[in-house]
Amino acid sequence: MVQIPLILTPASKLAGDPDRDKTAMNGAPGGGGGADAKVRPAIRTVAVIGAGRVGRSFALAAAAAGFDVVLEDVMPANLRRAQEEYADLGAENAGARGRLTVAATIEDAVREADVAVDFVPDELESKLEIFCLLDRMAPPRTILLTPSDAQSITDLASCTYRGERCFAVRGGFGAVGAGPVRLLHPVGAAEAALDAVSGFLRALGGEVRVELDGDAPKLVKKLG
Repeated sequence: MVQIPLILTPASKLAGDPDRDKTAMNGAPGGGGGADAKVRPAIRTVAVIGAGRVGRSFALAAAAAGFDVVLEDVMPANLRRAQEEYADLGAENAGARGRLTVAATIEDAVREADVAVDFVPDELESKLEIFCLLDRMAPPRTILLTPSDAQSITDLASCTYRGERCFAVRGGFGAVGAGPVRLLHPVGAAEAALDAVSGFLRALGGEVRVELDGDAPKLVKKLG
């Protein structure tokens, strides 16, 4: 296997590409915004936190769909492997992909992110920790999206200052051919953000079912 040098690129260097600024308002890169451009946030840059098998697969799928991806992991070997797989993706789909760069820190990964997707273990402590970190480090516009089969997005959102921009996804997220995914949102979710993230997921080739979070919250109930 060809060894590709691990190049850590600050996410701030991803900004300023005029071609990438022409982003559709339905979450997919390219095209014009039309009348919805004033109310729907564009998703162009995707921060992926965690470059394990599933996180890497998702990052490559987003890059293949034309999004610019910044991938972060504490293990340099995982990032190097992602770069190798991205190079293979380029050989198969020359000119039909977004960029993939890697970041050494979460702060660098989310600096220019329109949406941040974490792939930490699906445990309450881990999810709360990453949501708090992302909420503190990401720009206010950044949408937080987490794959979780066990946690209430209402709970996670309640621990941030952007609860209306927090979403969870279930049902084979990151797995090719796994069928439709469920996009869960808390009460009071921002409609523009919900439209943007559902459009982003559809741009990856999947069927998306938008649902109000039906899980019984644990933290919110205790706080109440």
